[in-house]
Amino acid sequence: MSCFLGVIIGFLGWFIVRYILFGFYTVDQNERAVKTIFGRAERIGNKTILDDPIAEKLRPQERERYNYPQVRVIQPGGPYFKWPWEKIHKVSVATQTINMAFDPEAPEANKGGTTLEAVTKDQLNTGLEGQIRYRVSEHNLYAYLFGVKNPIVHIMGYFVSILRERIASYEAPRRAELTGADAVELSVMAGVSINDLRKNLRDINEHMDRECHSSAARYGIVLDASLITGIDPPRDVESALAAINTAHNQVSSDISLAQA
Repeated sequence: MSCFLGVIIGFLGWFIVRYILFGFYTVDQNERAVKTIFGRAERIGNKTILDDPIAEKLRPQERERYNYPQVRVIQPGGPYFKWPWEKIHKVSVATQTINMAFDPEAPEANKGGTTLEAVTKDQLNTGLEGQIRYRVSEHNLYAYLFGVKNPIVHIMGYFVSILRERIASYEAPRRAELTGADAVELSVMAGVSINDLRKNLRDINEHMDRECHSSAARYGIVLDASLITGIDPPRDVESALAAINTAHNQVSSDISLAQA
């Protein structure tokens, strides 16, 4: 009898230490958490992401596919308590920076994650360098934690596909009313996509920011900003472009002198 009582007391002591004392937890300032009960995330009624403003950027055909439930988000603080059948999933919501050429599934790709290759509209293979800033969306933690197996892989593939499409179709804004040296610039530089891209990096970055607004509803990640810092063609093309630019500058200078 005493042996059986000792087993009961030992079990109760183990249960109290394992599940009661260790059942308390905290959430740091840069973290958010979601609780699952028997593997099911705590939901906010029947609300879904389609009821949140972040879904406004989704295309009509995407709304059914990315119709994730809204979950109850545990804010920073504590201590909080959880039962043994409950599990806490914490994520950092701090803004992070990553090289746009980084491939999470193959870190050695794209020259070790430093240069991303893309093809321009005149079939010129060029290298892109830059960074993107991102953070986990507090409004769609379900997608980040449970909806997508590897959100970073998806968001990088999404960003790269949009960027390559933009590079392949980009044309600099044209103004019909240009005259003189500006008109010569258009005629001399026509069809040279690298020059257009280099002169309009800000326009390209702004386009990427607009096109990636739906990433929070898709994958639970907000792309805060993209910053393309370099567009470099192969060396032989670079030398040809330098010659073209030199000739263009000389022509522009002669026209300006003649007009003066």
